[in-house]
Amino acid sequence: MRVAVLGSGPVGQTAALLLARRGVPVVLVDECEGRDPVGSKAICHQRDTLDVWASLGAGCLAREGLTWTTARTFHHDRELFSLTLPDAGSALPPFVNLSQARVEEVLDELIAREPLIDVRRGHRITGLTQSGGVEIRCETRAGPRRIEAGYAIACTGAHGDVVRRALGQHLEGVSFRDLFLICDIRADLPGWAAERRFWFDPPWNPGRQVLIHPCPGSQFRIDWQVPEDYDLAAEESGGALGHRIRAIIGDRPYEVVWRSVYRFHTRLVDRMRVGRVLLAGDCAHLVAPFGARGLNSGVADAENAAWKLAAVLRGDAGEELLESYHTERHAAAVENAAVTTATMDFLVPRDDERRRHRLDVLTRAAHDPAAGEQVDSGRLAEPFWYVDSPLTTPDPERPFAGRPPRGALPPPGPGVLLPDVTVASGRLRDLARQGFLLLTTPGVRAEGVRSVEIPLGGALGARPGEAWLVRPDAYVAAVLRVGDQRAHLVPGVRGVTRIVDDVGDRAHTAE
Repeated sequence: MRVAVLGSGPVGQTAALLLARRGVPVVLVDECEGRDPVGSKAICHQRDTLDVWASLGAGCLAREGLTWTTARTFHHDRELFSLTLPDAGSALPPFVNLSQARVEEVLDELIAREPLIDVRRGHRITGLTQSGGVEIRCETRAGPRRIEAGYAIACTGAHGDVVRRALGQHLEGVSFRDLFLICDIRADLPGWAAERRFWFDPPWNPGRQVLIHPCPGSQFRIDWQVPEDYDLAAEESGGALGHRIRAIIGDRPYEVVWRSVYRFHTRLVDRMRVGRVLLAGDCAHLVAPFGARGLNSGVADAENAAWKLAAVLRGDAGEELLESYHTERHAAAVENAAVTTATMDFLVPRDDERRRHRLDVLTRAAHDPAAGEQVDSGRLAEPFWYVDSPLTTPDPERPFAGRPPRGALPPPGPGVLLPDVTVASGRLRDLARQGFLLLTTPGVRAEGVRSVEIPLGGALGARPGEAWLVRPDAYVAAVLRVGDQRAHLVPGVRGVTRIVDDVGDRAHTAE
């Protein structure tokens, strides 16, 4: 039985490749005949997203992307502070800046080599129904077409209204009044390639913000907050766009590679699973881009959906497992909405009280480090922690302490993504992606279970007599101990009860 992936942006591409990697046939449906080869669009790809792509054979994306190391923040024409990113010791960078167009190009190359993926371009979706399967109605140059599949992942983006309406879903939330002008320019700016620069209320964009991100190939992406009546065409024809750029870079040669105007939103659907269809990426949630939580959370949606659909199609789980997709990923979307809404409240205050608060923080931040910590220009995307998921068994000895400080990760434990570490058998995350995995400590044995021995202490903080049950997306489901009798740690997944019983009943400590 095949799965239809609707939409071939990076989220849909990732979903299709992850399903095919697990042996699931895929039909990948997209309205566009081809790709737009220019435009940065979503540029900041977080380490765990790069990790997923590397597992699919796209490790070049981490190598090709650019990682800036210093974040500079300004108020008016004065620098408030700068932050230098620490080296986390991972084989992958904390993030890279790389254009969405390049990401799509690399993933398309992988898809072209995957016999389990049937690509249908030029198929505009006009309707969707489901009963014992999913039927997608499309319009093509050759006329109407119908595509049938057992299940579907809807990755049709912000404009996927046809699919959402067919599922009884709407993107509920708010839109911000101000617009944001984005320009990709190519220029020689010595010293800027390793820095992200953010200005609050600069003299050359009074009352609003400007953000500059370096990209590979001497390109820089500049984001200006502009009024809601901003007219890009008029500014270009009158030469004002050139003055706007030169106010930042000075009298240097430059080339505009791409430009666009966006309005930012915070909007979510009520349900990310409707019957046999799972909604993912911008089709399910829209957030402001400060912190890069759009595409990165969409890739996490894709991985969560892929392993669960594959388990159902293999007969390893019942359809009830798919409900946990909504439970986990909708909670992640709510978290991202809260984080980005707080950022937008600071960037674009909605009332006088918030404006006074922001001005007070920015004024004090020039000389008070405590105030500097309150300056919110975006919290970089991070994994969501499934500590409240029905698939997670809490460990009273490892209580979750809540969201860690910016740039930090919570200690390993149930509901938390495995740290990026290597053992004698290889990278733990790569091993986990082959199916449920049991990590055992020295002396603990479990018969007939795919397991890897890990050292005591170390990055996981493992203790004597423990075995860690890890999901196929590398999240910890439970920490077991010899003698445990917990029998339903991952509800709906057949075989996991056996793993738990192996630890609880037949696991033993070697003499």
